[in-house]
Amino acid sequence: MKKTKKEKKRLIIISVIIMGLLVSLVSSVAKDWGTILENKKNIQELSSEYDELLSEEGKLKSEVIKLQDDDYVARYAKEKYLYSSDGEIIIRMD
Repeated sequence: MKKTKKEKKRLIIISVIIMGLLVSLVSSVAKDWGTILENKKNIQELSSEYDELLSEEGKLKSEVIKLQDDDYVARYAKEKYLYSSDGEIIIRMD
């Protein structure tokens, strides 16, 4: 059961090749795993931003509907820009 020098040399070379492949595989998996975690983080951030934008869109649609009403536009201009009709006095209270 003695191993000759050739057999020992061959086992060492095969071991080195297998170790190299394992290191390559582990580093590749670690890199891919890092990318996956980063993408999950980005998905969460974008999802929250999307929800905020949907909320803002709802508010803006509501505002558009309100601005189609002439009475609302007149009241909005009076409150926001301090416009007044003839004979009205604007007193702003904060």
